[in-house]
Parts: sequence; structure tokens; C-alpha cells
Amino acid sequence: MKKKKTLGQHFLNDGNISEAIVAEITQNLSYADTVVEVGPGEGALTQYLMQLPEAVAIYLVELDARLLPTLQKKYGSRVTKIIYKDILQLNIAQSLPASFMLAGNFPYNISSQIVFKVIENREQIPVMIGMFQKEVAQRITASAKNRDYGILSVLTQQWYDAEYLFEVSPEKFDPPPKVWSAVIRLKRKTNPLLVDETHFRQVVKNAFSQRRKKLRNALHLYADKFDKIDHLQILDLRAEQLSVADFVLLTNTLYPQSRVFL
Repeated sequence: MKKKKTLGQHFLNDGNISEAIVAEITQNLSYADTVVEVGPGEGALTQYLMQLPEAVAIYLVELDARLLPTLQKKYGSRVTKIIYKDILQLNIAQSLPASFMLAGNFPYNISSQIVFKVIENREQIPVMIGMFQKEVAQRITASAKNRDYGILSVLTQQWYDAEYLFEVSPEKFDPPPKVWSAVIRLKRKTNPLLVDETHFRQVVKNAFSQRRKKLRNALHLYADKFDKIDHLQILDLRAEQLSVADFVLLTNTLYPQSRVFL
């Protein structure tokens, strides 16, 4: 079947990689007894999900209508449901169980958006195990004072512990992408730091909007509040030098009236 570039289709063709992903899923079944695979494609990973215990519910979310008959024929008797939908447009609260693990070889053209979708629906998603373009995986899991550390790192790690698991070379896919890939795991934090999510997101995005500049310049929109944060001694630092906890403290200091967990 011809792959659709518009859907970012690069199908995994190495069973060892699929087995490694399923092994990681198996180790985390205590967090959720339902697995939702995004973009099953021709079933490279799905066929190994069939090895999971019968008690584990499996959902498939696939946008390419050409693949649905094959998926239904091969796995319909085992999977709980096959959903024909763009994961980014899917109403997760209404369409999926109250708690599930998200997994998949995610389309690279929407992978960052999938992470934000996970964050938005974190009450339902205690664990995510997925394949990303290596560069994106590094950004998600990067720590402070690292060149890959940025908005995606901070917004993800406020709510999830992020771990870089292993890398996958281009020839493990059909067609081979022009980049390396990597599998990561997100595990929801049980006690995230308290912060207003909307203000937190705004502060982080503004701080990294001019990442080479000191926060005194990058956060010029908050100049009238600098007297509130002078004691934090961060205005002469750059955004990449602040930890997630630093950003939470910065947000709560700028907006002391909004210290609520959303």
C-alpha cells in the first residue's frame, strides 16, 4: 500500500522494536488496564499488542480509512474498538475509558500536538509510551541547561516524568524517514507542583520566545511586575537555565491569587 506523506506514514518493519515497546507497556499495566494505540497503520505494533493479557482492553485510533478493513479483519475479534478519527480531533473524555495508556508509532507531523493532547487529558492518561522523531523526543525529555530544553520540555515535565528509552534507526521503517527516531515514556506525576495552568503556559512561552535573551528582556510583558520577582534572582538568567520548579515559582509569584491545581 502506498504511504501517505500527508499523514506522516512511516510504518515500523522490525518486530524486535515492537516487542520492546510492548514489553514496556506490559511493565506499566498496573497504571491502566486499557491500551489505546494511535496510528496502528498496517499493524506492526498491533500484532504484538495481541500478546497482552485478555483482561487488557485494546483500542485502535486510525485516520487512514484504507487501513480499517485490514485492521478489522486481523484484530477485530480481540480489540475492544477501532475508532476512525484524527486523534487530535477526538473527544477523549467521551470516546475513551476513564483511564488508559496511550501508545504508538506517532505520525511525526503531529507528534508535538499529541503530547499537548496528552497533557490536556492527563486525568485519563497515567502513562504514554510512544515513538517520536529523535529531535522531538530529546526536547520532551531534556532537562534544564540543555540546548534541547524548551517549552515542550517544561510544559510536559510539569505534569509527567519523562524518560528517553531507546533510539530507532531509519531503516527500521517503510519508507525510511530521513531522521532517527526514539521511544520515550511519560508517567504522570502523583503530586505535581501547584500552579494555574493557563498562567504557567503563558509565562513559559513568553520566557522562551526569545531564548537567547535574559529573562529581563524576554519577559518584558511582565515588566510592571518585576518588583515582585526581583528576590528570585532570575531576571539575569536565560529561560533554559530555569528548572520546571523555577517556572512554577515564577508563575506563582507573578500570579499569587491563582495558586490552584487545574
